Amino acid sequence: MATEVVLLKLGGSLITEKSRRETARPEVIARLAEEIARAAGKMPGRLVLGHGSGSFGHVAAQEHGIAQGLRSRDQLPGISRTQERAAALHHQVVGQLIEAGLAPFSIAPSGCLVFEGGQPAELSLEPLLLALGNGLLPVVYGDVVLDREQGVAICSTERMLETLARRLPEQGFPIRRVLWLGETDGVYDADGQTIPHLSANRFEKALKAIGSPIGTDVTGGMRHRVETALSLARMGIRSLLCNGLTPGLLEKALLGEAVPGTAIE
Repeated sequence: MATEVVLLKLGGSLITEKSRRETARPEVIARLAEEIARAAGKMPGRLVLGHGSGSFGHVAAQEHGIAQGLRSRDQLPGISRTQERAAALHHQVVGQLIEAGLAPFSIAPSGCLVFEGGQPAELSLEPLLLALGNGLLPVVYGDVVLDREQGVAICSTERMLETLARRLPEQGFPIRRVLWLGETDGVYDADGQTIPHLSANRFEKALKAIGSPIGTDVTGGMRHRVETALSLARMGIRSLLCNGLTPGLLEKALLGEAVPGTAIE
């Protein structure tokens, strides 16, 4: 019997101060971890968690031009630095998940995913499948990955989750829905009001209202998230973008209760 999976992303702007270099929000991460722990035993199906790199990986990637590919050997230390900084934030997230009583299992994109021409090409899925099968909580994150054509690329959490959404159903884990948590009440219109529902026919209008990301962001911020959610919607997967700074919202969302935000389907 197939086991449904909920994909959850904790945005980099939520778990770090995007405008301050390498500054995590430990109190926010701890609260979110506790909400996940409270919901985990009551929600149907399984959960795969992803989180952004915020002011850690994005800053390193920007400084060394990693998002544009490998153009010089002078960038090699920058690849290592970007990978290490993304992992440093990931270590903090995993630590808080453990403190909350969960059993996280790290899945680093740099160790299981290869890109080609800036797009996912080959994914080693077995570690994640085994983690799910053994009752662990797989945790992925934004990372630097190797690319067959351009040497190196940035794998955003969005791209990783989209790749999983395409591959997991083939292995008996259909995607039930995707939750995207940031520090806004979903997607805002030109007047600053939350758009409750988005579909393909309202997509371009919504994109015009999305501003530039706060702080350093090499993957596109909210625009990238909305584009990914629309891609998932075309696969029949519903997304909800909502505010992780609201205490208790994540727990309610995981349990399927109605919460404010933007539904994309």
